[in-house]
Amino acid sequence: MLQTNKLKHALRNGKAVYGLLNSVPAPLLVEMLGYAGYDFVILDLEHVNTNPETLENMIRAAECAGLTALVRVPGTDAGAILRALDSGAQGIVVPHVQSRAEAEAAVSASRYHPLGQRGISGGRTTGFGRLDLPSYFEQANAELLVAVMIEDRAGVENIDAIVSVPGIDLVLEGAIDLSQSYGVPGQAQHPDVQAAILAVADACQKHEVPFCAVPRLPEQEQYWLRRGVHAFLLGDDRGVAFRAFKAHLQSWKNPPLP
Repeated sequence: MLQTNKLKHALRNGKAVYGLLNSVPAPLLVEMLGYAGYDFVILDLEHVNTNPETLENMIRAAECAGLTALVRVPGTDAGAILRALDSGAQGIVVPHVQSRAEAEAAVSASRYHPLGQRGISGGRTTGFGRLDLPSYFEQANAELLVAVMIEDRAGVENIDAIVSVPGIDLVLEGAIDLSQSYGVPGQAQHPDVQAAILAVADACQKHEVPFCAVPRLPEQEQYWLRRGVHAFLLGDDRGVAFRAFKAHLQSWKNPPLP
């Protein structure tokens, strides 16, 4: 049945939260992230071909480990959003949002009347009928989180209109895609890209919508904390695992001198 969204409540209370993007579709790995102490995980359906059964089991793994599971859907398609939420996700992340209309579509597909037009289903989200539908609709509208990613110049230019949409709970930056949009592909630290990210963060602060930073340099976390940002996406599990495996092997191949 629907659980309290600990991430949404932490954001509302200004508590620092840390998450990872999941690129390895394995329930065991998701469970490990929860027990490792992460606050949230974004299960990726934009770039990863996770099958529906595996996605449901990954969400179950997050639930048992006390980890808030969000699903990054491929776009604003209402069907994709519906299936992710009906699988038990506590929220969605919509990539490449560029306009107010797209933000409104994401909210409408995620929430029930009177806040949206999400399709109605029973299943695991209602405890297979143990929770009556009116109570479930009220809880779902209150607890589910809708996040958008700003990854294009158009999204930056329209950021005030996007974050003014009622029901947008979180905004994430996508510096790598932004770098392409600004003509400096792969240069996440380029001044134009950083200026765009700052513009997004400033709009979020003005409209009192939480902003999620993606620190790529050690000093960037403290920078964002000083600006009042408390949500951080710390890369993806695939990259973290690769670096850890590589460092582990090198520590045996090249042990420190006695």
